[in-house]
Amino acid sequence: MTTPSPKTWFITGTSSGFGRQLTEQLLARGDRVAATLRKPESLAALAERYPATLWVRQLDVTNTAQIREVVGAAFAQLGSIDVVVSNAGYAVFGAAEELSDAQIQRQIDTNVIGSVQLVRAVTPHLRAQGGGKILQLSSMGGQIAFPSLSVYHLSKWAIEGFFEGYAPEVAPFGISTCLVEPGAATTEFGGSSASWAPALSEYADTPAGHMRSLILSPSEGQEQPTGDPARFAEVMIDAADGDELPTRLLLGADAYQMVSAALRSRLDAVENQKPLTVSASS
Repeated sequence: MTTPSPKTWFITGTSSGFGRQLTEQLLARGDRVAATLRKPESLAALAERYPATLWVRQLDVTNTAQIREVVGAAFAQLGSIDVVVSNAGYAVFGAAEELSDAQIQRQIDTNVIGSVQLVRAVTPHLRAQGGGKILQLSSMGGQIAFPSLSVYHLSKWAIEGFFEGYAPEVAPFGISTCLVEPGAATTEFGGSSASWAPALSEYADTPAGHMRSLILSPSEGQEQPTGDPARFAEVMIDAADGDELPTRLLLGADAYQMVSAALRSRLDAVENQKPLTVSASS
């Protein structure tokens, strides 16, 4: 098996989770990484260890002007960038009624607008250099949905829709895209990196309330996430190393089982409605 030649990556949200795993694994194998995050000091130890191959900049993806400035600096100083990973994001938990306006706005600004503006910022640079690859972190939650996560799912379904339209726009320029859809993993998804809405008592004995309890107070014997973030990162890297980037990349057995079941159920519903649907054309 041939070893891939060193690449240059641009990654957002590298302080923890998948972004941190990708950064560490790529540096260890000799690639260059432009790592961006809100608190650059989080990468101080890595920067000391890899001074020649780690490029670190502060970036809050809700700041569009800063996105454009940092992206421009990365391409100017590093030259071409082979792979862009739009990873920065988080989850807001709570029934739609429980969430504040500010929580909803911040979720959309980070997961949707931030991702869209990053892609818009890198596109002219990738087009000018003759192509490149973009990995957008979505979720199995971009294909399925759970109560108490409706606004988080809004953000993931929205970014999936954006990439469905964006991908054919840029394919003629040699730019390929992949929606990465991880299942449950042992990250901080429901912990310190999440934002929780105050609970309303009316939802206590509803699917939303039950989901809140499952996440915040897991019962003894309850199945816990088993997905390994390090392994997920390895698969992402392998996908980017390949000649052809998959349009979507599901990660984890739970993601495969739940997404495939949801897609079959939707298709069955479409087929069952076919006579009525077709009659609307007459």
